[in-house]
Amino acid sequence: MLERSGIVTMRGNPLTLVGPEITVGQKAPDFSVVTNDMETVTLADYAGKVLALVSVPSLDTPVCAVETRRFNAEAAKLGDDVRILTISMDLPFAQKRWCGAMGIDKVQTLSDHREASFGLGYGVLIKELRLLARSVFVVDKQGLVTYAEIVREIADEPYYASVLAALGQASA
Repeated sequence: MLERSGIVTMRGNPLTLVGPEITVGQKAPDFSVVTNDMETVTLADYAGKVLALVSVPSLDTPVCAVETRRFNAEAAKLGDDVRILTISMDLPFAQKRWCGAMGIDKVQTLSDHREASFGLGYGVLIKELRLLARSVFVVDKQGLVTYAEIVREIADEPYYASVLAALGQASA
């Protein structure tokens, strides 16, 4: 499997991402992840929707919590054809508990713990930590990637305005 070094850092220290670089214009890779109710879902389950595929290292960390709450608030303003999926290596039980405690009801959290399918397919699996790098991919209704951002420093947040603009363009 392809390994890419120096794309992301943790406290300034370079980490290795496993998987290919995903670029704007390409077909979104398929993935298989687990819902909070232990059901397996794939990209095909969201066919015809505009998606923000948001990966975070762990919901139980401060930056990931802020980011997920922000996207939850933004999701409430988006149309029915837009979905924000937050994917992490957290177990589904932990995700469900966290979402309940934080009032997350617009973002769907999904677990990649079983196969690392999303992480490997989107090139955001951190080899050294077996966590996902912080990233956002916007996928249009035709299944094409229209926005791709891998956040360089793992403790930084994504560019929300750019993500929201990309979602708006993809759903127009």
